[in-house]
Amino acid sequence: SYCNRTWDGWLCWGDSSPGTVIQFCPAYFQDFDPLEKVTKVCNSDGEWFRHPESNRIWSNYTLCTAYTKEKLTQAYTLYYLAVVGHGLSMVSLLISLFIFFYFKSLSCQRISLHKNLFISFILNSICTVIWLSNVTNHQKLMDSNATACKVLSFLILYTLGTNYFWMLCEGIYLHTLIIVAVFVGEQHLDWYYILGWGFPIIPTVTHAVARWLFYNDKCWISSDTALLYIIHGPIHAALVVNLIFLLNIVRVLITKLKVTHSAQSNAYMKAVRATLILVPLLGVQFVLVPWQPKEPIAKPVYEFIMHIFMHFQGLLVAVIFCFFNGEVQAVLKRHWKQYRTQSGRRLVTSDSHSNYHTNSVTEMSRASISLKTGLPDFTSEKLQSSEAVKQANGQSNGKHCSNGDRGALRTLETSVI
Repeated sequence: SYCNRTWDGWLCWGDSSPGTVIQFCPAYFQDFDPLEKVTKVCNSDGEWFRHPESNRIWSNYTLCTAYTKEKLTQAYTLYYLAVVGHGLSMVSLLISLFIFFYFKSLSCQRISLHKNLFISFILNSICTVIWLSNVTNHQKLMDSNATACKVLSFLILYTLGTNYFWMLCEGIYLHTLIIVAVFVGEQHLDWYYILGWGFPIIPTVTHAVARWLFYNDKCWISSDTALLYIIHGPIHAALVVNLIFLLNIVRVLITKLKVTHSAQSNAYMKAVRATLILVPLLGVQFVLVPWQPKEPIAKPVYEFIMHIFMHFQGLLVAVIFCFFNGEVQAVLKRHWKQYRTQSGRRLVTSDSHSNYHTNSVTEMSRASISLKTGLPDFTSEKLQSSEAVKQANGQSNGKHCSNGDRGALRTLETSVI
């Protein structure tokens, strides 16, 4: 008798005679050490061993997670590197979106493409952070093979596809603008929305159906299946087509610059240069996958580099398309100068008002002091003068002096108030 072949959610076990069957731990799960071994017992009655507590067929993956201190440190380093990468990506992309939406002078068709590209990376980062915090850290959820984690896996793969197809939209737009602009007017962005958001649904749904039917592993976390080419194949094609478009654009622009040295060609070259730098950087992870080393020393270095390329992509996109964008920098500098100028004017106006108020109060205070101390002398002098005039002219001018004194007093009192 022998035990029939079976699938335990992690590995496939072939027909086995009674005894202990051994395989290496799967390498696609981050918490597993692929150098350790998994065991599964085939009983003498031709039945696979069942766990006494759950009464379910059981494979012993205990050694896969039996980390040494060094392995545990490496696992946590990669985990936090991924979380930090996506966190920085989301923050930088949100700042970039705010800049593009707030400053209306930046509005144009290419900026609209940038906005959609940024949104696709934000959505992918959100889904990935949820996966890292709720699936990777919870072995029980992984073992339960819940539908929710498969839906989350579906969303991660879909948003991953939108990242690369919106990059393809960037390349197609530039190619149409620079190469075939003579034959077309203003471009219609509806086709770009269909390609960027709509097309990735096709391979993602196809992969989900195939995965459900042919390789329904726990949470669809395994990368050890050819079904992933349903996702990666279109992404590879998008990268290659994008690279061809961009190289053709560079060829045409270099030819134009040799002949005309026009400012427009220089501006186009700057726009193409940003995209041309970004496309290989976004595709390098797919180039490095076949070269994964097995050596204990080289493998941690490889995984560290791969995690940087995979999880810091959003930050890279924001830096190249927004923060290093000359037009964006010019707008920010102009608004900063306007803000400083307006702040300076408000400060000068405030100081002038304050000085005016201070001087007014000072003059009023002086008037009050004069009223209290100098007025008796002033009145006495006036009376003496009045008497002198009266004596000289033989007239009584006392009433006139009295009215003048009252008028002066009334004026001072009004000033103090």
